[in-house]
Amino acid sequence: MTDHVPSAVEDEDFGDAGAKSFYKMARVLDCFSRTNGSLSLTQLVEGTGLPRTTIHRIVASLREIGMIDQDGRRGDYRLGLRMFYYGSVVLANLDLNRHAHPHVVSLHQVTGEIVHLHMFDGSQMVCIEREEMGDARNTTLTTIEAAPIHCTSVGKAFLAFQDERLVRKIVEEEGLEARTVNTLASFDALSENLALIRERGYATDEEENEIGIQCVGAPLRDSRGRVFASISVSGPTARMPLARLSGLSHAVIQTANAISTELGWDPSKKRR
Repeated sequence: MTDHVPSAVEDEDFGDAGAKSFYKMARVLDCFSRTNGSLSLTQLVEGTGLPRTTIHRIVASLREIGMIDQDGRRGDYRLGLRMFYYGSVVLANLDLNRHAHPHVVSLHQVTGEIVHLHMFDGSQMVCIEREEMGDARNTTLTTIEAAPIHCTSVGKAFLAFQDERLVRKIVEEEGLEARTVNTLASFDALSENLALIRERGYATDEEENEIGIQCVGAPLRDSRGRVFASISVSGPTARMPLARLSGLSHAVIQTANAISTELGWDPSKKRR
């Protein structure tokens, strides 16, 4: 099971005032999401359970250092650009990039199709590596793009190996938008598909996110065996019929396992 952002822990679990203050700041930042990008002071109080005076002091400090911005007209708060900078630095220095890139290039050369490497960011799948015909390697800043988690092969390859509580939480927060007529837009239908993915080890996107595009993806594991990212091959439906998706799944799984092994995963241990 992949660790997720933990729920609020009582302040007494932290031994000093500095750690307590930092944790309170984290609780404020955790209130923001793609669906809750702008929040009032009252909403932050309700979301954290902290006193209003404490929240006011925290957001003032975060705003001063650029981690939170305030709307001059409405007075609501949103995450600042410094948070984007920190995220870019994290992506640029991930061991995943260094270990995965040769495998991503190799998979692209073998299949001749677009290869995407995505990592879960708490609500969606963020692209951190992409290889396609005729394109030079993209930099981190140009590959930061999101993929819906419920209707893409990279998203479902991640979801299938998570605790059901996390899956339900993501569905509740992000919803199951019917992007096409093929989207699995109910929790029961999605759950049934995730069970199939666990059984066969790979996920498919059969025009569920975009008509005319089909994909096959497989999960990546960290040194503890937890699925935290995924890799996919995608292309036009004319070149990627279901029979080819099934055939390509073996290469995608092998690539995912090779990257996971370099990250310290021991495939002989029981999968989580």
